[in-house]
Amino acid sequence: MHVAFTTLTRKAFLILASLAFFTPYVPAQRMMKTINDGWDFRKDGEAQWRSVNLPHTFNLDAYSQRNYYQGKGEYRKKLSLAEIDPAKRYYLKIDAASKAANVKVNGQVAGNHAGGYSAFILDVTGLIRKENEIEIIVDNARRDITPLWADFTFWGGIYRDVWLISTPEQHFNMANYGSTGVFLSTPVANDREGVVQIKAEVTNDASSKVRLKMRNCIYDAQGKLLQTKIQPFSLKAGETATVECRSDVIANPQLWTPEMPALYCVTTTIVNAKNGDILDEVSNKVGFRWFSFDSGKGFSLNGKPYKLRGVNRHQDQAPVGVAIDDEVNRRDIRQMKEIGCNFIRISHYPQDDALLDACDELGLLAWEEIPIVNMVPDTPGYEDNCETNLVEMIRQHYNHPCIIAWGYMNEILLIAPTPDKPEWPTVRDRTVQLAQRLEKRLKEEDPSRVSVMAFHGSDLYNTIGLALGDVAGWNLYQGWYFGELPHFEQWLEDQHTRYPHRPIIVSEWGAGSDKRIHSIKSRPFDFSIEYQQQYVEHYLPYIENNDYIAGCAYWGYVDFNVAARQESMPRVNNKGLFYNDRTPKDVAYYFKAMWRNDIPVLHIASRDWASRIGKAEEEQSVKIYTNLDEVELILNDTSCGKQRPSNYNTTFRVKLPKGTSSLIARGSKNGTFVEDVMMITFNLLPDLSHGDELAINIGSNCQFTSNVSQLTWLPDRSYTVGGWGFVNGNSRSTTSEIYNTIDGPIYQTWMEDITEYKVDAPAGTYEVELLMADISRPSRQQANLLGKGDERASSASNRFDITICGKVVEQNYSPADNNRYLNACRRRYIVYNADGCIDIRFTPLQGKPILSGLKIRKL
Repeated sequence: MHVAFTTLTRKAFLILASLAFFTPYVPAQRMMKTINDGWDFRKDGEAQWRSVNLPHTFNLDAYSQRNYYQGKGEYRKKLSLAEIDPAKRYYLKIDAASKAANVKVNGQVAGNHAGGYSAFILDVTGLIRKENEIEIIVDNARRDITPLWADFTFWGGIYRDVWLISTPEQHFNMANYGSTGVFLSTPVANDREGVVQIKAEVTNDASSKVRLKMRNCIYDAQGKLLQTKIQPFSLKAGETATVECRSDVIANPQLWTPEMPALYCVTTTIVNAKNGDILDEVSNKVGFRWFSFDSGKGFSLNGKPYKLRGVNRHQDQAPVGVAIDDEVNRRDIRQMKEIGCNFIRISHYPQDDALLDACDELGLLAWEEIPIVNMVPDTPGYEDNCETNLVEMIRQHYNHPCIIAWGYMNEILLIAPTPDKPEWPTVRDRTVQLAQRLEKRLKEEDPSRVSVMAFHGSDLYNTIGLALGDVAGWNLYQGWYFGELPHFEQWLEDQHTRYPHRPIIVSEWGAGSDKRIHSIKSRPFDFSIEYQQQYVEHYLPYIENNDYIAGCAYWGYVDFNVAARQESMPRVNNKGLFYNDRTPKDVAYYFKAMWRNDIPVLHIASRDWASRIGKAEEEQSVKIYTNLDEVELILNDTSCGKQRPSNYNTTFRVKLPKGTSSLIARGSKNGTFVEDVMMITFNLLPDLSHGDELAINIGSNCQFTSNVSQLTWLPDRSYTVGGWGFVNGNSRSTTSEIYNTIDGPIYQTWMEDITEYKVDAPAGTYEVELLMADISRPSRQQANLLGKGDERASSASNRFDITICGKVVEQNYSPADNNRYLNACRRRYIVYNADGCIDIRFTPLQGKPILSGLKIRKL
């Protein structure tokens, strides 16, 4: 399809007008200011109010518990005004209140809003006076407002700005779904000529007819005035009318691209035709470009093939949740651009205008969506609210040139009943009917962008008629939640073969990583830093090298909060390329090396594993991410040689000396010399005879380093004479959260059916510590794990005797005593080893003996 580019409505559109008001020759009448400070807040049922400023969320508890507060929160504010002008109109604009808001001014209902991610504007002209009290009750538990189920936290609160606006009686329509009432499009957009179409809704709240003019001034990307178009019109008392204007042809317009995001400006002004007074004014940016999606050629921008390279982005950052400042949004877009992104999927809900502004100005194409996730419920009012939220998103962000796609469903069959269930036909029909309704409304609102849905890896979307959009987005996690890495390309190739006329974008793909976990034998779902790297190094080349894939959005930009998540880092989805504090993971530089052809990229990918442990003279892997043709690695001033990278990475095998060493990577690109420097620490494996502490991560292929004690727990292994390891047993793992510990991953792997574990050590007295957690009653997992965390519950706990060095230390023991399932248990014993071996034996009494961790030190 052929789509012309539209325009940008800036968050500060009214601020520009208010600044003009203070200019002697431009007496604009619109005024706008934030009223974020000086609020009081309390949760429903609380007696005590506390002072807060906006933005604010009442769900910081989501960082510490699964069952975070979902309910009502009350806000109130005293607002004093110097005067109330009877010739003006007054409005409250609330940029976001999750998920629903009821607003009163001076005890009178001003209005309500359903939807937690879009702005809304309330006319408070008849309610406001010099001394005011504003009351807002928000509710993040409403079941008739989407989302109801999702792999993210439903942060409650007024977490974006609140504005007080005043306008003259003639103004742009303030009752248009939270938008500015001014909409721009480019019906002609090519490299030879461009035309801007302006459509504005204007309201006359006066009691008599008025003659007006709409003036549109068009400026080029350098701020030069190109055209002024004036359209006279009249409005009756109480009338709202649409006024349209079309620009003259702009010859050879500068085109908007992510590389050169040239933005023109259109200032739209309502002028009193009788005396020339400026009544209202809005400025918008506009970019000229066109794009298309093709099932065989992928995505094209301005007539040229263009691979979409992007990430998904959730908006929270600890410790403030989603109550972030505008600077956070701008900083995030700068980081995405720095690693080479030209695209963002704004998941899974509309986000702050500041984010969209940054996309326009810095150059990121965008897919924005409303949060209909996992399943469509049979709830009265739900579908109407979904349609309203869709219209709000489109109208409020219609003028952003970055947006190329509107979305309205994500993995909508994820928790729906399967086709063999009797309730399936009803759910299927309800879901398809809502999709058809939203698709129709989307095209009515904006035929210039594409429609898109994100599907999880199920062919049901095709067979039941849900593939309605212009583009199919696939969320694919083969080699993580299920299957193997090659199954990723197999799925896409099968879809492309069976549906050859359908454009495809990979809307999600990703693997989790935990900086504490490392493995030289990484495998799916071990959360090692190394497996995440292996995963992305497989997926990304296939996406880049196959034209039929329009592009991708990696999941996700940062590690973000999910209160219900468990796994290695409870309450965190840790698939990010950046940590939640926006520090880059090493793997981010793989993307940068592949995507930034304009600069040399060279990164020693060991920041996430800068402290290691191993045998003396044992070779260690040092990976380099780079787009250079050749790289040299220098260890402590000694060259380790030069290597030619493949797939934007190369790995050196080096022998690290004990202690701290310097690593320097060097190379050049197009005559530019670059280097990267880091320090790395290497410690020898513990020696019990020297008083070292031996810690073993039982049942795991990974080493784990506690971020508090800095103690490293070594990967498990089978016993060999002179060493240590398990004699028998089966390794098991869980995704369930382990309570009463900060070192959960140690307990999330274990040996089951173990009867003996041996550690050869010199004779003497030792402290032996055993770590266990009974997982026989696992906790319920998120549906997004696609069954990965579904462990079967046992009917009874595990009970066993424990003997160390021939002495019984526990009888009829269970880590789940006193109903303490999924709780960390640590027990230390002082034992004497007389035989040169610390022999730990387990005798089953009920269920199976288990062991998660073992720590030994000589006394």
